Amino acid sequence: MTSLHAHGRYTPGRQRPGVARLHVRTTLTDWKLGGLIEDSVLITSELATNAVSHAKGTGDYFELALRRRSGILVLEVADSYQWRMPELRKPGPDDPAGRGLLIVDALSQHWGVRPRHPGKTVWAHLPLHRAGQP
Repeated sequence: MTSLHAHGRYTPGRQRPGVARLHVRTTLTDWKLGGLIEDSVLITSELATNAVSHAKGTGDYFELALRRRSGILVLEVADSYQWRMPELRKPGPDDPAGRGLLIVDALSQHWGVRPRHPGKTVWAHLPLHRAGQP
């Protein structure tokens, strides 16, 4: 299978995670990866919302990239917020936030963050076999 790639650039705003989710849903439908849509949309929602919430005022856009390669769907969200890298936390039951990366961790095979100039890229890998693909 050849590698497939899709990319989107979004201005920060409260509605933009929804536009990014729609892009993921449409792309995965086109790629015939319907079994990965729900998990991928939820991961996108968490990462895009973090980019909009935490990178507010630091850049004029965030980026979403999807790649299908070597049996893996790679989902990436990049922003220009460079002062703090995301970390997996264990929030208490009364903490109002901090569960986003727990969701990403639970739904993905692997995830991580890498610096870029400026900012960072948070990525997640989902195995294609979850979608019934070879």
